[in-house]
This record gives sequence, C-alpha cells and structure tokens, in this order.
Amino acid sequence: MATLGRTLVLIGLILAVFGLLLWSGGSIPVVNRLGRLPGDIYIQRDNFTFYLPITTCIVLSIVISLLIGFLRRW
Repeated sequence: MATLGRTLVLIGLILAVFGLLLWSGGSIPVVNRLGRLPGDIYIQRDNFTFYLPITTCIVLSIVISLLIGFLRRW
C-alpha cells in the first residue's frame, strides 16, 4: 500500500504543476508558445482553416516519454 500511496501523491503533484502551468499560461513564455512552434502546419483560406501541430506533438511526446522513464526508475 505504501507504493500506491506514493504513486497517488506523485500523480497529484504532477497534476497540480500542470494545472498551474495552464492557469498562468499567458505569463509563462514557454507555455504561451506551445502550439505555435516552427514546424506546425497552419493553413488559412477564405472559408477553410487547417492546423496540424506536428512539432508540438513531437515535443510533448518526448517530454512525456522522459517523465514516464523517470517515474519508472523512481
């Protein structure tokens, strides 16, 4: 049960940090630029808008993979 408790506390801390980042998204430059990175495809025409965040997905995938790898070793 100690492992489960530690895991739940860690997940709660991660969610709290993520919530703070979203809450203060306008004041943190890194969070403000997320979604508008170089390499993201954005096409806007008269009645059509297409957005494909390729670079943002790759960056988020790397960050999440590193976080999961860190948690597995801990």
